[in-house]
Parts: sequence; C-alpha cells; structure tokens
Amino acid sequence: MQATTWAELAGLGDGLHRLRWQGQPAILKRRQQAPEDFFAAERRGLALLASAQALPTPTVLALGADAILLQDLGRGRATAGDWRTAGRRLAIQHRQHADRFGWQFNGWCGDSPQSNQLDTDGHRFFADQRLLPQLQRATSAGRLQRGDVAAIERITSSLPQWIPLQPASLLHGDLWLGNLHASANGELALIDGGAAHYGWAEAELAMLCLFGEPPADFFASYQEQAGIDHRWRQRAPLYNLYHLLNHLNLFGVGYLRAVREVLVRFA
Repeated sequence: MQATTWAELAGLGDGLHRLRWQGQPAILKRRQQAPEDFFAAERRGLALLASAQALPTPTVLALGADAILLQDLGRGRATAGDWRTAGRRLAIQHRQHADRFGWQFNGWCGDSPQSNQLDTDGHRFFADQRLLPQLQRATSAGRLQRGDVAAIERITSSLPQWIPLQPASLLHGDLWLGNLHASANGELALIDGGAAHYGWAEAELAMLCLFGEPPADFFASYQEQAGIDHRWRQRAPLYNLYHLLNHLNLFGVGYLRAVREVLVRFA
C-alpha cells in the first residue's frame, strides 16, 4: 500500500486510523514491525468467517507487511432485534463443521501465536494446541508456581470428563464482546479475525461471557437456532482458561487470580 493513495481523516488510537480510500471510508490498522504473517492471518480469518454467510465481516481492501486496510463499518448502537439476529447468525456459523479441529493455517489470538495443527480429537486439540502452549509460555516466564503447573496438567488429562463430545465448528476464536462490533446501522459484525479456526462452539460462547456478555436476547436466539446444551455455562470457565492464560502471558500477573479460580474448580 502506498501512503499517497489515501487521505487520513482521524486517528482512532492503538494503531487505528480512519481514512478515505478510493472515495470510500476505510480503517487502517498499522503496526510497525508486525510479526510475520500477522495481518495476513487476519485477512485469511475474515475470509473464512465470511464464507459462512452468517455474521458480516469487513471487506479487506488492501494488505501490507505492517498494515491492513479494511472497510469501515461505522459505529452504531445495536437494538434488541440486532442482538437476536446476531445470535441466530452465530448459530448458523457454528453449524459450519469440519472433520478436524484446527485449520490449515496458524493464526494469532491477540498478540499470541496460535497453533491450529489439525486433529480429529477435540479434547487433544484443546490440550495440545491451546492449554499446553500457554502453560509452557507462562512457566518459562516464571508466572506460575509448581502447584499451578500440576493443576493445569491434571486438567489437560481430564478434559473428556468435563467437556462432552462436540463437532468442530467454525469459530471466530477470539470472540470477546469487543470483537462483536455494532456497525453504523446497528448490525453486529465480526472484526479482528486472526484467530479463526474450527473448534468447540461452546468455547466461543464462553469467551463471549468472559469480559461482559451480550444481552439475553442474543443467547435466546442462539438457543432457538442451535439447541445447545444449557450446561455450557457451567463449563465456560474451563474453556476460558485458555484465554486467561493468554492474558496472563500478554499482560502479567493481574490475571493469575482468575487462572487459579479455574484451577481450584476443575483440577
């Protein structure tokens, strides 16, 4: 991308800029010395999510080594009807199944590399490609004590006792509430798609409840469409252990207490 091809309108913070690109509003996400494949992973993930024809995603307008240019969806306020529509659409997305967990490409969950090595066993995938890499990283950085490590290892070996068999569903992969974006017309869209892969649908719902959560209309609409086991909320902390460990590694020991609360309950 050439800097002379856009006119900057406003900085949005955190490396985000609102621009005019070839006569249309756009969002530029720029990061100097971005990890290799960081923005390419976002483009691939958004394309995969768009292929489900469920929740909308921004169109990728251009890609560079240290930046990605996206359609500007605007910012609005979702109504109760918009939330119901989003719940139904997420259920439709989760009905897109694969025969293996993971994906043919690796990705990024925030600033953490995320392995998507394919596996036919969902419990093994969650242990080997999600929990154990974060455990190794936290242990190497001295953020966990020996008892924490032993507890996480016990959890990885006992996942089938806690988590029922589920198909490999198409997931956003990093779907906290902030990545369910209310567009200018109120329609909810998926943004920041670098963590997309095939995994447990319940894990996606769990993360939506980690930092705040959508209104009840969203989950009621999802339930009507998907008929998911309501006991997923009891398992949600276990799914979110991956994201809590990731936050521990990215942001420090402020997340250690939350990690240990999960360990006490499930280990």
